[in-house]
Amino acid sequence: MKIICIGLNYRNHALEMGWAIPTEPVVFLKPDSSLLKNNKPFFLPDFSQNIQYEVEVVIKISKLGKGISARYAHRYYDELTLGIDITARDIQRRQADAGMPWELSKCFDGAAPLGTFIPVASVVDMMDLDFRLEINNNVVQKSNTSDMIFGFNEIIEYVSQFFTLKTGDLIFTGTPMGVGKLNKNDNLVAYLGDKPLLDFMIK
Repeated sequence: MKIICIGLNYRNHALEMGWAIPTEPVVFLKPDSSLLKNNKPFFLPDFSQNIQYEVEVVIKISKLGKGISARYAHRYYDELTLGIDITARDIQRRQADAGMPWELSKCFDGAAPLGTFIPVASVVDMMDLDFRLEINNNVVQKSNTSDMIFGFNEIIEYVSQFFTLKTGDLIFTGTPMGVGKLNKNDNLVAYLGDKPLLDFMIK
């Protein structure tokens, strides 16, 4: 099982991070040991002083595929949820400034909390989904999938050129603006519309 992540897929987030708007999807992977399920708490690691949250819509691949055209991509996922791409921002900046890969900032244990999946068939339009993240009852990120630079089907077309997609693979599709630092005892609740799909604590 692969966790495929798309970076800088919302213009406002790319701008807040000081990055150029990408002309093709920015892709990185997380190992399955990054998954944090069943609303278990996330424990702040001691190797970073700036652990940040990034809420994202996540789709689950439902069948084997390679070289998938965007026009057929909707046939390859049937569930979605919300997840958090937890990032050690200080490590990411240090590695990026040195021209080095920054997987260490994204791929550590527990760095991909994952919410409850719902059927794609239960939503009217995948490209018109409101979602938000609240921390301690305050909205910190809020957006709509219509703001994505690359939509779900475009992402599948792009990544399936390079990777065979397998049943159960996950795709984190990017975060909007509003990312910030996590602190001990924070309570994170991620909503799709008004439905909470993820609710966990920072320890």
